[in-house]
Amino acid sequence: MDTTPFTTPLISGEEILSLIPQRPPMVMIDRFYGMDEQGSYTGFTITADNLFCHDGRLDECGIIEHIAQSAAARVGYIYKTKGEPIPLGFIGSVNKMNLYTRPRAGEELHTTIKVEQEIFDITLISATVRVNERLIAEGQLKIFLKKES
Repeated sequence: MDTTPFTTPLISGEEILSLIPQRPPMVMIDRFYGMDEQGSYTGFTITADNLFCHDGRLDECGIIEHIAQSAAARVGYIYKTKGEPIPLGFIGSVNKMNLYTRPRAGEELHTTIKVEQEIFDITLISATVRVNERLIAEGQLKIFLKKES
């Protein structure tokens, strides 16, 4: 991937639903830009009618849900590429979350997910969320995967 991973999405629109278990109106990503050794990359354009948008701004729960779905898209992409069933993921904990500002409807979120640690079916990820290169949120999620047996 080049130095600007947020240029051309690999997957967008309705096809994004093949990577995540959520369905409208709970879908909080609309672009998957891919992965490289640095992380995975997603995008989302906030709409005024979004469930988590109040007074024209995305609330804190919406930002955290966007991060969780960005992590889910990473896992979905890996499993889809291997031709394997995509496991469900569950948030085990939210840590070191800093929310600096609530983005406005119409703004585009660009999120980078980095894997910090993987042990069995537990993954610790760190995330950064930006709007126009401005950091709006960062933190960590611990995610448990429920794989089919």
